[in-house]
Amino acid sequence: MSENLSIESCARDYLRSVEQARSANTHKTYSNGIHLFMKTLEEHGIKPAVTFPTELPEEAIAWFAQDLKGLAPATERLYIVAANGFFQYLAAEGLSPVNLPRVHLLIKQRTRRPGIRLPQFPIEDIETVLKYADGLHRHPAEDDAEKLRNYRDRAFLITLADTGLRVHEICALRRGDVDWNEGQAVIIGKGDKQAVVRFSNRSMVALKEYLALRAPLLDGKSGRALGSLPLFSRHDRGAGAKVKPITTTTGRDIVTERVREALGEEAVGSITPHSFRHYFVTTVLRVTGNLKVAQELARHENISVTTRYSHLLSRELDQQYNDIFNERDR
Repeated sequence: MSENLSIESCARDYLRSVEQARSANTHKTYSNGIHLFMKTLEEHGIKPAVTFPTELPEEAIAWFAQDLKGLAPATERLYIVAANGFFQYLAAEGLSPVNLPRVHLLIKQRTRRPGIRLPQFPIEDIETVLKYADGLHRHPAEDDAEKLRNYRDRAFLITLADTGLRVHEICALRRGDVDWNEGQAVIIGKGDKQAVVRFSNRSMVALKEYLALRAPLLDGKSGRALGSLPLFSRHDRGAGAKVKPITTTTGRDIVTERVREALGEEAVGSITPHSFRHYFVTTVLRVTGNLKVAQELARHENISVTTRYSHLLSRELDQQYNDIFNERDR
C-alpha cells in the first residue's frame, strides 16, 4: 500500500468521482458531508491525513450519525448518504475490507426516520394558472420572441401538469425524445433510471403548435438535426438566433412569471414547478383511486411516497362529506 494513501486522500478521490458523475449541487453537499465526517474521525482519535483506509472502522458511521443530530433531518440524511457512499467507494476500489452490511445496519439503527409530510399546494390556484396558460398563445405580442415565449410557456406549463415531469427532466427533453405518434417519451429520470413518460392530448397539441411556430424562425436555420434540438428553447436576447435549451432556472422563472400574471403578486412563491407534479399525482389518484397506477405514472420508487397523496385526498373527502351532510342542515 502506498505511503501516501490515507483516509483523507481517498476521500478526495471519492469526491472527484462524485463531481464527475453528479450535479454541482450534489458534489457540494457531499463535500460538506465528508468534511464533517473527517472532523468526526478526528474527534475519535483518528487522523484522516495519516491513517490508512484499512483502519477506518464501520462504527465511524454511527459516530457521525450522532454528531449530526443537531442538523435538520433532511441534511442529516444527505450527509449520511455521502458517508455511506464513501464506505462503498472504499470497498469497490479494494481500498478497505469494509463490512457494508454492518455499515447499513448501523445507519438504520442510529439515524432518524424521515417523517411523512403531506405535500401542500393550492389545487384551485394551479387550475387557474393552467386555464390562463391555455390562452397564452392568443395574447398579443410585440415581436416574434415574445410570441414564441407565449407559445412555449403554454406548452411548458400544460406539459408539467399532465406528465408529472420534474423540472430538470422537462428542461432536458429534446425533440427527438418524443414519440409523436404514441404521445410518449423515454427519459433518464431520478437516480439515472430510464422511464416512459406519457403526454396528454392537450399537451401534445400545445407542443406541436409551439414547435410549428419555432421551426421557420429558429429550428430550420440552426443547421442541426431537428431531433437533437431542445424541446423547450430560450427566446431571449442572450440566445439570439441560436436554439439553446432552457435551464431549470428558466423553468422556475416561467412558473413565477405566469403565476404572477394569473393570480397576482401575492401568489408568487406559493406555486413552483414541483407543485405541478403534486397536482399530477393528486389528479391521477382522484380519478382512478388506484395507488399502484399513481405510483407507476409518477415514477415513485417507493409506494409509501404515493400514499402521502391518498392522505391528502382523505382530507378533501372530509370536506366533501361535510358539504353534503352537514351544510344542508344550516
